[in-house]
Amino acid sequence: MLTFPNAKINLGLRITEKRPDGYHNLETVFYPVPLSDALEVTEQANQPESIVFRQTGIEVPGQSTDNLVIKAYHLLNKTFHLPPVEINLIKKTPLGAGLGGGSSDAAYMLKLLNTTFGLHLSDTQLEAYAASLGADCAFFIKNQPTYAEGIGNLFSPVALSLKGYRIIIIKPEVAISTREAFTNITPRKPELSLKELIQSPIEEWKTLLVNDFEASIFPKHPLIKTLKERLYEAGAIYAAMSGSGSSVFGLFAPDSILPHIERPDTCFYFEGDLS
Repeated sequence: MLTFPNAKINLGLRITEKRPDGYHNLETVFYPVPLSDALEVTEQANQPESIVFRQTGIEVPGQSTDNLVIKAYHLLNKTFHLPPVEINLIKKTPLGAGLGGGSSDAAYMLKLLNTTFGLHLSDTQLEAYAASLGADCAFFIKNQPTYAEGIGNLFSPVALSLKGYRIIIIKPEVAISTREAFTNITPRKPELSLKELIQSPIEEWKTLLVNDFEASIFPKHPLIKTLKERLYEAGAIYAAMSGSGSSVFGLFAPDSILPHIERPDTCFYFEGDLS
């Protein structure tokens, strides 16, 4: 069975407080975008190994056993004693981009196993499994516009549709660690919640929706700031860095002709229509 795990963008991201456990509380809105990997699972009878894993496309560093797709299989296997499978993953969403590509792969793997082997898990149960794999993994179970708070793991629905709007995503060859992203971050609770601000007309988002990570990351990586500025110069209605970077995106009016954005040839580039 074949599925296509899609990426997400963050519409605003505020760091609201530092927790006693050292983590930070935040608020953001996740929105699905049509940039997708391809994931296929096939049952393999009489295999000595429980998993045969093949990964192509964008290279994923590290051991295959660390891949969240593999971890998702083992997570369900503990309870359901799944048959051996062959997994093929074609990676199209760049890593370290703030687009949730790995989290999406994990969530879609859970959904794929649930369907393929008739496990009859509800969305709520799948979300619980997904949350144990990563804070934002559970978003991709329902894969709908979502307001997230806590450490990015407490979800509530948000009435938002960007259907027909066009998007450009650019990811430079810049790696940003979690530690670097939180350097010089000063948590503060905003006067208005992002859940309220997101209901404002999209034309007002430029002045209302802020990604707090930009303030600390842009001075160290000016190319990211430059790419965001070029998206606005090219006519984007709203542009921002997604998550903790390093990708930036621009939203353009429906039916608009997407412009050429000057960028280094090494940048990852994607354009498409939102649904």
